[in-house]
Amino acid sequence: MSIDRRMFFRIAGLASLGLAGKPVLEALAYGENPAGVKPAPASPGSIQPAAPLVARRWAMVVDLKKCIEQGDCKECIAACHFWHNVPDFGNPKDEVKWIWKEPFQHVFAGQEHEYIEDKLRHQPTLVFCNHCDNPPCVRVCPTKATWKREDGIVMMDEHRCIGCRYCVVACPYGSRSFNWRDPRPFIKKLNPQYPTRTRGVVEKCDFCTERLAEGQIPACVEACKAKAMIFGDLESADSEVRALLRDRFAIRRKPELGTNPEIYYLV
Repeated sequence: MSIDRRMFFRIAGLASLGLAGKPVLEALAYGENPAGVKPAPASPGSIQPAAPLVARRWAMVVDLKKCIEQGDCKECIAACHFWHNVPDFGNPKDEVKWIWKEPFQHVFAGQEHEYIEDKLRHQPTLVFCNHCDNPPCVRVCPTKATWKREDGIVMMDEHRCIGCRYCVVACPYGSRSFNWRDPRPFIKKLNPQYPTRTRGVVEKCDFCTERLAEGQIPACVEACKAKAMIFGDLESADSEVRALLRDRFAIRRKPELGTNPEIYYLV
């Protein structure tokens, strides 16, 4: 990111007054933000961050009909991968992904239902970590590098990960990626608000816990133009996710496995 002479002296002046704190640095960092996700807002008249978003059980609802109306839209993928510094190796062998699309038949293999519209069966479906209520990945991790929070989010600590990949094998959804190569040289646009990873560790979607802590919704939800992704508290009777699940027919991935995914797809 280039800074002209005028901008340099402006920042220097603010710094001398003790004002060039986080908001100023964020404004500079996000001047080249290709995904359109915003930094955490500060409270009015204060440099304090906004109150965190909390829930008893976080869940995501994906409206497949709204999603396919946008065609081959990948705004949510771009936003997620930018925010979390996901590398782009340019080949499927080394691919690292937090959110992506797969054919409906692969995502919901064996889930035939007479009321599912035919057009949905031939469209790509968004997939990511299911943040299972009974996550097999957590059970097999020998170092507790992956664990489930009280609000249901399945976390991943790349610093504790030893690269055994037991969690990759245990996940029945293919939701985890392994860094076979050093990912840092392959990050197109660096987001300074999120740490990069190293070779030999696993990573995956974490429902943007760092954004939730600063009062923001997940980057993918914010970037979705069709409003096809709804994020909320599954245990709150008044939440939008509960309302949608009451009024619409929803399916989940591989329910027969007993993992109880907390990603619901409206069909």
